[in-house]
Amino acid sequence: MNYDRTPFETDKPGEECGVFGAYDFDGHDISSSIYYGLFALQHRGQESCGIAVSDTEGPKGKVDYYKDMGLVNEVFDEERLNRLHGNIGVGHVRYSTAGASNRENAQPLIIHYIKGTLAVAHNGNLTNAVDLREKLKYSGAIFQTTIDSETIAYYIARERVQTKNVQEAVSRTMDKIEGAYALAVMSPRKLIGARDPYGFKPLCIGKRDNTYFLSSETCALDAVGAEFVRDVEPGEIVTITPNGILSDKSHCLPAEKQGRCIFEYIYFARPDSRIDGINVYSARLLAGRFLAKDSSVDADIVVGVPESGNAAAQGYAMESGIPYGTAFVKNNYVGRTFIKPKQSSRESSVRVKLNVLREVVKDKRVILIDDSIVRGTTSDQIVNMLKDAGAKEVHMRISSPPFLWPCYFGIDVPERHQLIAYNHTVDEICKEIGADTLGYLRLERLPEMVNGLGICTGCFTGNYPIPAPKDDIRGEYEA
Repeated sequence: MNYDRTPFETDKPGEECGVFGAYDFDGHDISSSIYYGLFALQHRGQESCGIAVSDTEGPKGKVDYYKDMGLVNEVFDEERLNRLHGNIGVGHVRYSTAGASNRENAQPLIIHYIKGTLAVAHNGNLTNAVDLREKLKYSGAIFQTTIDSETIAYYIARERVQTKNVQEAVSRTMDKIEGAYALAVMSPRKLIGARDPYGFKPLCIGKRDNTYFLSSETCALDAVGAEFVRDVEPGEIVTITPNGILSDKSHCLPAEKQGRCIFEYIYFARPDSRIDGINVYSARLLAGRFLAKDSSVDADIVVGVPESGNAAAQGYAMESGIPYGTAFVKNNYVGRTFIKPKQSSRESSVRVKLNVLREVVKDKRVILIDDSIVRGTTSDQIVNMLKDAGAKEVHMRISSPPFLWPCYFGIDVPERHQLIAYNHTVDEICKEIGADTLGYLRLERLPEMVNGLGICTGCFTGNYPIPAPKDDIRGEYEA
C-alpha cells in the first residue's frame, strides 16, 4: 500500500498529505507560487505531487495540470512550471493512507462535467468512503483511482448540477461525507476551502498583495511571502473570489465537540507553523516541560532524536535545568531510494541515517527525547548507538502517550497488534529497547499542550470523536 519511506521514519506514524491553493486577482500565473508552497509542505507527503491551474478569464473548462510520483523538486522543473498557465490553482503532496501508491492516485483530481471543470486536493480519510463509492458505482460512476478523494470530487460535481453555485455543492457534499478532510477546490472562477466539522486536518488562509492562498500549514504561506489571514474554522467553507471571502459555517460544531489531530502538534506539522492559534514549536517545548515535571530523572545531558524530538528535548532541559545538547548528526541525503541493508549485513538503516557525537555522550547519563514509539523497531537501535558511544545511562522520554489504537482519519498507524504498547507494559518496552528508564507524556497533558483546544486522542484511548468504522478502511479500494 505504501511508498518506501526513509529508513529512520519506518517506526514513525505515516505522514498525511498537504494541500495548497492560490488565486491571483490581477491575472498573473500562480504555478510557481503553488510550487514553492508545496515545497514547504513536502514533509506532509513524499510519494507524489501535482499542480492544476486555470485562467479565470480564459475558456471555462480548460485546466493545465501535471502530477507524478516523486518529490516536488523531482516532478517539477522550470520548463514544466512554465507550461502551467493560470491565475487560479490548487496543488497537493501525497502520502497514502488509503489507496495504492501510483501515479493514477496522485492529486489534484480533475473532474470534467457538464458545468465545467473542478480540481480537488484532499488531505484526510473518509470513514464512509466505501459505502459512498458503492452507491456511486451503482448509479453509473466509473472510477479512475482507488482513493477516497475521488468520491468527494464526484459528489461535488453531481451536487453542482442541482445547485446554484459550487460552494453550495461543497456544502451538500459535506452532508454526505464523514471523517477527516481539508479540501482545496478550484472551480473555473472560485477557490474554495473546506474543513471537516471536527477539524481533524488543518487549513488556513493567506494573502500577498492581490493573491489569496489556502494552505495546510502557515509555513507554506511564509515560503511564498504571504501574510497569515486566519485559520479556516472546523466545519467552515470559505469561497474566495475577487468580491471577497464568503463564509459558510452551517457545518460548524461547538468547540467541545471538535477533534483536531494532536499529532499535528507532536510530530506532523513543521515547528515554524501555527495551527488554530497554537505555535507548533511552543507546543513541543511545553510537552518537554511536562515530561520534566512528570517523569524527572537525574542526568547530565538532554538530547533529542532529530528532528521532531529536538523541541521537546529543549523544553525538558529548560524545565529541569539539565543542559541541552546535540548528540546526533543526521544524514540529510538519505532519500526515498535508499537501499536498506540486508538483515545479514552489519549495516544498520538507523546508523546510516544518524551518527552519534561520541564526545557529547561519553561517560554521561543521557535523557533521550523522541516524539513516539510505534513498533519499537528503531528505538532500540538508537539507545544502543548511545551506549556504544560511551553513554553510562540512557533514559528515554516520549512526548506523546503510548500508541494503543489504529487511526482511521489519515494517519498511517499500523494494525493494533503491531503497536508495541498494545501488548507490552512500559517496563517491558523499556527492557525491549534497552533503556535504563522509559517515560511517556501523560494523557491529561495533551489538552494543556494546545491551550484547551478540542483534540482527537483516539490513537491513545480508542475514544474517537466519531464512531470508528466497523471494517478497517485504511487499505486500498481495489477489488
